Amino acid sequence: MKDLTTSDIDRQNVLNNTLVLDNLRTYLGVPGMLFQEEYKYTKQQISEFYQIDIATIERYLENNEKEIKHNGYVVLKGKNLKEFKNQFGHILKLSSNTAHLGVFNFRSFLNLGMLLVESEIAKALRSKILDIVIDSLNEKAGGTTKYINQRDEDFLSAILKEPHYRKEFANALHLYLDLGNIKYAIYTSKIYHCIFKENAIEYRKILKLERTENLRDTMYAEVLKLIASFENGLSHEMKKKSESLGRKMTQNEMDTLLENFSNHPLFKPLIEDARIKMASRDYGFRKVFHESLKNYISTVSKSDFDRFLGEKSKALEDRIDENIDVFKRLKNR
Repeated sequence: MKDLTTSDIDRQNVLNNTLVLDNLRTYLGVPGMLFQEEYKYTKQQISEFYQIDIATIERYLENNEKEIKHNGYVVLKGKNLKEFKNQFGHILKLSSNTAHLGVFNFRSFLNLGMLLVESEIAKALRSKILDIVIDSLNEKAGGTTKYINQRDEDFLSAILKEPHYRKEFANALHLYLDLGNIKYAIYTSKIYHCIFKENAIEYRKILKLERTENLRDTMYAEVLKLIASFENGLSHEMKKKSESLGRKMTQNEMDTLLENFSNHPLFKPLIEDARIKMASRDYGFRKVFHESLKNYISTVSKSDFDRFLGEKSKALEDRIDENIDVFKRLKNR
């Protein structure tokens, strides 16, 4: 994880992580004013907590307005301000002439703390945030995030269907490509490179996988589905090409076929989406950086944090126990 003061992706990954926010809320215990189902904090309260002047807060709001507003900072006016004054005006001693009032929620309160370089309190908070992020991930993922992809409710279905499509592709290689047994490893790796710009060796090295570990066991459900779709479609094209030639394809012919197939417009949005998900989730969850996919790194969405770390996320073993009948049926196909 980079310096939170300079990395907007890392800041947003923290703020999108409900588990981390809940742990930080408990740790800080900062009192706020419950207004419209959210705790609010005035600039004066923020100033006192971070031990900075209000002019500094205003400067950060001006320089980072879009980000801080996105995370919940609002300017109350009209009916909302009147309601806020009725609830808290006597505590805050607000002037009756106050026409607007900027207030932070907890997310934007933390957001400002991750940006502030003038505050020692903010610096200490950033250090604690990083500790809580790591502890929360480890607690939920059982000490390692290598297989966090398996906590997704869609993973079990994807990994069970994968061998069927894999078998079809291996069969196509056997029937339609004139090359030794090395062809299975070569073209599996080349398909990986087409989809996420890394071959099997590079992927294994980046995720620090042992030789006995299966690469596909670490892949997200969407990536597995795309690989299956890619292999299935390529098998079809291989058959057509071989039959039109009246013989098995050479390696050069296969390479040309693969290149043309991977550039088909149908796959472009699917491959783009898979690269974004893989690069962003690995960076956000596994703290793994894919150099070849650096331009695809984005923030991990709140729905993804809930999906892999929230209440719906479960260890693969638990999902198998819950779906044992389905598991047996698919396994015995």
